[in-house]
Amino acid sequence: MTPFTEKVIKIIQEIPEGKVMTYGQIAGLAGNPRASRQVARILHSMSRKHRLPWHRVINAKGKIAVQDEETFLEQKTNLIIEGVEVGEKGIINLEKYQV
Repeated sequence: MTPFTEKVIKIIQEIPEGKVMTYGQIAGLAGNPRASRQVARILHSMSRKHRLPWHRVINAKGKIAVQDEETFLEQKTNLIIEGVEVGEKGIINLEKYQV
């Protein structure tokens, strides 16, 4: 596992309940602000193995980025359970909920 991947996993694990971070924000904190797509790949491939709170990661526009309807609803539901207000189209107020 690369040092970047290790940092990404640690950052995601530390996102508090009821808060969100963006892919780009995580990439920047892990040392490569241009690697948001790599963060998405890490999240996709390692969420189960490392029990990552994948639902707390959203895109830079404050939207749930998942296209699959079932996974979109799962992410939206998990965020709502944690107290995050999620708009009908999956929009989250970054000023209020971003770490």
